[in-house]
Amino acid sequence: MNYYKFTPIMKTLIWGTESWQISGVSGNETMSQDGQSLNQLVGKGRERLVGKANYQRFGDEFPLLVKFIDAKRSLSIQVHPSDEVARRHGKERGKTEMWYVMDSAPEATLYSGLKKQITPEQYKEMIVDGTICEALAQYHVKEGDCFYIPSGRIHSIGPGTFLAEIQQTSDVTYRIYDFKRKDKDGNERQLHTQEALESINFTVQKDYRTHYIPQQNISQPLVDCPYFNTSVYDLTEPMIIDYSELDSFVILIGLKGEGTLFVDGEEVAFCAGDSILIPACVKEVRSEGTIKFLETYVLS
Repeated sequence: MNYYKFTPIMKTLIWGTESWQISGVSGNETMSQDGQSLNQLVGKGRERLVGKANYQRFGDEFPLLVKFIDAKRSLSIQVHPSDEVARRHGKERGKTEMWYVMDSAPEATLYSGLKKQITPEQYKEMIVDGTICEALAQYHVKEGDCFYIPSGRIHSIGPGTFLAEIQQTSDVTYRIYDFKRKDKDGNERQLHTQEALESINFTVQKDYRTHYIPQQNISQPLVDCPYFNTSVYDLTEPMIIDYSELDSFVILIGLKGEGTLFVDGEEVAFCAGDSILIPACVKEVRSEGTIKFLETYVLS
């Protein structure tokens, strides 16, 4: 096939909902329209599906996880480990991710990074007395805002925020602070204070937002990192996207509007909420309609 669509995995959590659009995480693999799991497809398609370098690097495990996150309450203050730290704790890899904010509430906010310098000792004290948020950079967000969240960066998504998340295939999260909330059994959720301390990058930056000038009918780069490359397209006219020299699969994530894709000539409807996996062997995609979407792939 020239493309694959998957049945999302819906998760209801203490703070809201997640829709796992495309996932190769063990125990949480999305199923394609022909009844195969994502990693089964990789095992069969190999280089033709994910690209030669990606297959050499990742084998039969798909390297990206794509989610939609709808936060009704604040997520925990958390951090993800690097690959090195994760392996020290018996995990296969860490997690680097990015967020693209979609149609969110006017009051939507999130935390990303430290706004002031703190020491590891101060960090532990602020966890105990519940003041860790005072050290974090908080942002009011709107549709189109983008944040890159490398491993080691403290972060949290606030209520009213709806966003697309692209990340490494990993579900490793170290919870720093959870606002003393209790689960359905009346227990506070587990914190990972020491594991988080090993993971946190205490470097302070002036701004953690990804800045770009929105434009229509071009490829607008957002994130270029070792784990994924992501651009946004806001199309009001037909466009041909040439993938003939790209040694990677491509995922297109519908954000707004609707249209039609011609994937090496094969027609598929494409609209907001869709996520489509395009194999590495595909040479070009033609888009028609008024449609806004993210494009992401992995260059090894």
